[in-house]
Amino acid sequence: MGLLTFKKGIHPNGRKDLSMNKAIQNLLPKGNLVFPMQQHIGAPCDPLVKKGDRVLMGQKIGESKAFVSAPIYSSVSGTVLDVATRLHSNGAMVMSIIVENDNIYEEALTMTPHIDYEKLSKNELLAIIKEAGIVGMGGAGFPTHIKLNPPADKVIDSIIVNAAECEPYLTCDYRMMLEKPNEIVEGLKIILQMYPGVKGYIGVEDNKPEAIEVMKKASENLTNVEVTPLTTKYPQGAEKQLIYSITGRELSSGKLPADVGCIVQNVDSVFEIYNAVVNGNPLTERVLTVTGEAIKQPLNLRVKFGTSISEIIDAAGGFKEDPIKVLSGGPMMGMALSSLDVPVIKGTSGILCLTKQQAKLEEESSCIRCGKCMSVCPMFLNPTKLNSLVLRGNYDEFEKIHGMDCIECACCSYVCPAKRHLTQTCREGKRTVNINRRKK
Repeated sequence: MGLLTFKKGIHPNGRKDLSMNKAIQNLLPKGNLVFPMQQHIGAPCDPLVKKGDRVLMGQKIGESKAFVSAPIYSSVSGTVLDVATRLHSNGAMVMSIIVENDNIYEEALTMTPHIDYEKLSKNELLAIIKEAGIVGMGGAGFPTHIKLNPPADKVIDSIIVNAAECEPYLTCDYRMMLEKPNEIVEGLKIILQMYPGVKGYIGVEDNKPEAIEVMKKASENLTNVEVTPLTTKYPQGAEKQLIYSITGRELSSGKLPADVGCIVQNVDSVFEIYNAVVNGNPLTERVLTVTGEAIKQPLNLRVKFGTSISEIIDAAGGFKEDPIKVLSGGPMMGMALSSLDVPVIKGTSGILCLTKQQAKLEEESSCIRCGKCMSVCPMFLNPTKLNSLVLRGNYDEFEKIHGMDCIECACCSYVCPAKRHLTQTCREGKRTVNINRRKK
């Protein structure tokens, strides 16, 4: 029986060898920490502290009463220097809390550990996950407590742990599986407790054989959990593609995983569910990969939120040559940083430093109608047509031919011989449509 996979996609050079054998190291911040109040999809948090306040590690410093949001906690103890706008990794100026680290790391015991979590109800578990501020750690940042509580009319039969890590260069999820397999499986057990009788799947690409074996070993006594090796192909870790690979179910336009009986959680989010429920720890740090041909010592680091990206680069030995581009995330879906003086947030899965050779931006030429972009698009779209519509400002037609279904995976840009900026224009089209919808 062949390995599980999805239709279309591409096979970029993984370049995971730079950091995959580097065990996770803890990094303590040296400078001040900046906590943006927007680290998730949904309403930004309101600051709960003011200038001059002393805060403790694990103290809630930001929260919103909106339905779609997630609280933010201080990752250190220290003094609030200011509450003001600061540069976010997305390039926007965002209301932030700036904390001077006192290097004491005095803890605020705000949550209760539940080693005997089997006694807790679904609502009690969801309340803990919400209070901990857990979001999708793969980069999307959607609040986890909402994702784990779909509408009552949705019948869930599959919980899928996204451990594919298909994005080139990144290896933080891989290292988490090697170093914290039992905790990840325990986190999955907590989710499965909310859905009695449901099957759990852990999807791992076959370029990570050690992780597959470790996760199989950790879950060998669980009859309702299956580790599913997946074909190494990008974007195997995209939600819709992962669901199809494992269950064979297709999500039609506008539908969510719950509409086909599935809930998908990133492997790091599952670990944090364990950490919150069993250990009583809110989300204050994460594992990320700092890598790329421009960095001296590629590493996997456990980093406290609010730490400056410039500190992370210093921890990896700095640059061995000036990078032409530094990305937050991977090369396919990562976001270019305009400054290194921005903080790590919940969705920062990696810092990728590319040389001029790796990030050469060639001039666009006219589309030659070769159809390569259509042949690889995992969403079965016509990227060159969408590109043309956006350039002409025809957003109604863009929406009509399902431009909003684009997952911005960049497969089309990767294969285009004319070097058309297909992903960028699709992203611009989606943003404009959303703005026009809000205006209406």
